[in-house]
Amino acid sequence: MFSWLTRDDSKSPAIYDTVVEGLKNIYRTKLLPLEQGYQFHDFHSPQLDDPDFDAKPMILLVGQYSTGKTTFIKYLLERDFPGIRIGPEPTTDRFIAVMYDDKEGIIPGNALVVDPKKQFKPLTKFGNAFLNRFQCSVVNSPVLKGISIVDTPGILSGEKQRVDRGYDFTGVLEWFAERVDRIILLFDAHKLDISDEFRRSIEALRGHDDKIRIVLNKADMVDHQQLMRVYGALMWSLGKVLQTPEVARVYIGSFWDQPLRFDTNRRLFEDEEQDLFRDLQSLPRNATLRKLNDLIKRARLAKVHAYIISSLRKDMPSMFGKDGKKKELIKGLSTIYEQIQREHQISPGDFPDIKKMQECLANHDFTKFNPLKPRLLEVVDKMLAEDISRLMAQIPHEDVIQAPSNLHARNQLLESINGHAFMHNVASGYYSGGAFDGVEDQSPFGYKKGEGIDAGHGEPEWIVNKLKYDYDAKFEALGPINGKVSGEAAKSEMVKSKLPKPVLGKIWKLADIDKDGFLDNDEFALAMHLIKVKLDGHDLPPNLPDHLIPPSKRQSTLSAFTVRKPPMTPVNQPTPVEVPRTPLKKRVPIPPVKMDSTLIDDGFSRNKESLTKIENGLREDEGSSISVENGLPQEEQSSTQVNHDEVTEVHFKLMIVCRKMK
Repeated sequence: MFSWLTRDDSKSPAIYDTVVEGLKNIYRTKLLPLEQGYQFHDFHSPQLDDPDFDAKPMILLVGQYSTGKTTFIKYLLERDFPGIRIGPEPTTDRFIAVMYDDKEGIIPGNALVVDPKKQFKPLTKFGNAFLNRFQCSVVNSPVLKGISIVDTPGILSGEKQRVDRGYDFTGVLEWFAERVDRIILLFDAHKLDISDEFRRSIEALRGHDDKIRIVLNKADMVDHQQLMRVYGALMWSLGKVLQTPEVARVYIGSFWDQPLRFDTNRRLFEDEEQDLFRDLQSLPRNATLRKLNDLIKRARLAKVHAYIISSLRKDMPSMFGKDGKKKELIKGLSTIYEQIQREHQISPGDFPDIKKMQECLANHDFTKFNPLKPRLLEVVDKMLAEDISRLMAQIPHEDVIQAPSNLHARNQLLESINGHAFMHNVASGYYSGGAFDGVEDQSPFGYKKGEGIDAGHGEPEWIVNKLKYDYDAKFEALGPINGKVSGEAAKSEMVKSKLPKPVLGKIWKLADIDKDGFLDNDEFALAMHLIKVKLDGHDLPPNLPDHLIPPSKRQSTLSAFTVRKPPMTPVNQPTPVEVPRTPLKKRVPIPPVKMDSTLIDDGFSRNKESLTKIENGLREDEGSSISVENGLPQEEQSSTQVNHDEVTEVHFKLMIVCRKMK
């Protein structure tokens, strides 16, 4: 009777409208208590707030001065933004967050960090020296509806880079690296040297290798031979800095709107630009998954941090010799790492950097550390095992709702679910504008338009006719029978291309339009054209485009007309059946039916003999050479066409008139 008093609602799984709402809840209720209990925020990362989860995906641009970081943003937006400064000298002297707003302007750093809708509040710990060099440029650009971009000062060489900035430049980069979705390292083709300051900046990004993309900019300023040498030198330098066995993905291009100095590698630049922009376009769609991934990484680090802090607290004496023991524990921190690794079966990659940890521990009182609380760790383990799994399963459903092809389901869900975070998540799933419009540009200047399989699109003549004379000669040499060659005969010619058999099989399926297992001269010419397209380095389509269908096959590939129900068919009259017919160009009007004027008099009561002849004549026409569908003799149907509905309607009216006249 009173079972509801003892029911534990905490054991029932929570249901969230969106993944982002679920991430907010499980962080506040399950992970945050563990972080606060072991001073996680003092050692690693500040506490997360709701704006951190609701924020749009961010792109961080990092590089030495005059590598084209600001020009890259201008090229992406296809316009300037407030506060832009471009020049060969070090121009950008501050961090600039380029974000979307209807009204354009500049928000200073001190005002930006107190805005509750922005995610920059934790940057206050870097002091006024940094906030004076931090601003937000709001721009009304469609590109920024889905992403935000952070421009950084050029990294200089020398001691001024580290000392005279007045704030922890590397620390600011680390803060942004934890929260951005993509980090772009830009290199100039003329300046490949990696200074010590740039090396430290790259090392600050360590741990976020999955977010890093490398761009070799200004590649049009060197010719093809020099570009090969520059690329090799860049990979050599990166191998010393990244310290990973995997090869980094390097995008080569010239990201500005000026003419190319050396256009020998134009195709290479276009391909690389498309790959990079498609990667950036996918950020809003994968933003939720990235936030989920970052929360998992944060939870694993918080667990390891709790083990370290509790172990140090356990080894501290209660009365005397605290300072000496503290120094001893800091010096032997590597031993504590190994002990925790063995006891709790933790991977070495989950431990924080030992040097950074030793520096932070030197400024803390070990006696104020809390002992290990297994209950907090159990909650986090359960969160990783159950809550995260449920949210992972919910992500594909949100992707389906966000897809442009599911607009109806998307609108229904928007009407049934209220919530700003969800509305923002759906609205920012896909975006375009600026340079991203070139990814799906359908104009003649679009990517690979008029090339490869798209060649001949929009032209009046069939593209295969340009070389059909040569193809016809090969076709005749195969000895066609009844105008067609068999598969074995066509195979002997197609294998001369040395293409793999699966590729040739795909070409055969595309070329054999009527699916009869044979190729006529047009289908054979099409197969030869597709082989040429593949040999030129282009991809084959899954389905044959309309402009490649031979003219002789285009009418047969048209879909049959829809059978329509004739209006109000008279009783006891045969129902006209509409059959598919070949579309014809010329339309011949129905010859008018001549009627004697004497029939239309006194309620149509006279001349019954003439009326009977007319009605009998109409009935005889149904079985004669004049068809109901076309209303013309059979010998004229090949050159003329009459609309079926018009004939049926005239026939019906004549029958009505005849019956009334009787």
